[in-house]
Amino acid sequence: MKAGLDGRAEWSDAYQRHFDTCLGCMACVTACPSGVKYDRLIEATRPQVERHGDRSAGDRVFRQLIFGLFPHPNRLRAMTGPLALYQRTGLQRMVRSLGLTKLLPGRVAAMERLLPPIPSNDTRELPERIAATGDTRRRVGLLLGCVQRVFFPHVNHATVRVLAAEGCEVRVPRDQQCCGALMLHAGREAEAAEAARRTIDAFERTGIEQVVINAAGCGSAMKEYGILLRDDPQYAERAKAFAAKCVDVSEVLAEVEPRAPRHPVPLKVAYHDACHLQHAQGIKQPPRRVLQSIPGLEIKEIAESDICCGSAGIYNLLEPDAAGALRDRKVANILRTGADVVASGNPGCMMQIQSGLDDTGCAIRSVHFVEIIDASIRGESFTKAQGP
Repeated sequence: MKAGLDGRAEWSDAYQRHFDTCLGCMACVTACPSGVKYDRLIEATRPQVERHGDRSAGDRVFRQLIFGLFPHPNRLRAMTGPLALYQRTGLQRMVRSLGLTKLLPGRVAAMERLLPPIPSNDTRELPERIAATGDTRRRVGLLLGCVQRVFFPHVNHATVRVLAAEGCEVRVPRDQQCCGALMLHAGREAEAAEAARRTIDAFERTGIEQVVINAAGCGSAMKEYGILLRDDPQYAERAKAFAAKCVDVSEVLAEVEPRAPRHPVPLKVAYHDACHLQHAQGIKQPPRRVLQSIPGLEIKEIAESDICCGSAGIYNLLEPDAAGALRDRKVANILRTGADVVASGNPGCMMQIQSGLDDTGCAIRSVHFVEIIDASIRGESFTKAQGP
């Protein structure tokens, strides 16, 4: 990577392909005994790949489709009507049972396979301010996310309920858009920087102490805003200060003394470490500590927990075969735990793992860990509390 960045390595198709097939899971950061900042090197190299690489017309079109859609919640929301019809009429079930997805191009079939249940249209928007229950302990902002707010709005609602129950006043800026994580991790540096500026502007006006994030990929990107915008004279210091305020929801909940009573949730939960949580952010124990506060819940550790599930941002769309092999390996390890559900802290992981579980025909669900905490605090059965 250093040789490529300083011009000593000759650019070639093999050089480009090497980085295109890198997951960007950052396991190398955790594994390196010398503490090499592979994350910084990778995120400096990917923009060079995008600037100098030569892609086929089909590859360019597909990538443009992804980045013209997924970072734009309003565009995603416009698609939910036809997708809901596809699911609720039974057409999706028929297409899959007849094996018709095999007739689709590999990348298109991967998108169909990952499609989660479309939420009902009556899912209400979160208000701009949610008061804390009891005395206010912290004032925090919530990142809604792109895929999260459209396909998993119930996770955001659960996050707000849990934070409020633990004494956090939550602000939800109406004008927040994409945080830039997908673009940053794919080497689209200019687009990521512009998204970062918009995000900083949206949250600065709220006067919050912390920005809470419930999507691992978003969190890892936002904590790097200070580096991304270091050469921007108007945003460099603001980005550095903003990044210092960014925390994963598990960090907040692990730090505060639990205030809301936990009701028993008799479940065996396999906890999956999202790569951008455990490797990129170095967060491994906080989600476990929070789950351990729930009576009756048993955490089941997954073998090879440091290995990616194959989601890796948009990797499972661009490299579906390699991603599928990693997914199946992860699912096999999950099944060996005997768990009732598998929980993680990232929507990409949730979709990737659920697609693999569905292929096995088992009834295990892939959920966000905050949904389980929400069910415990509310005293409701988890089945009733989970889902759109």
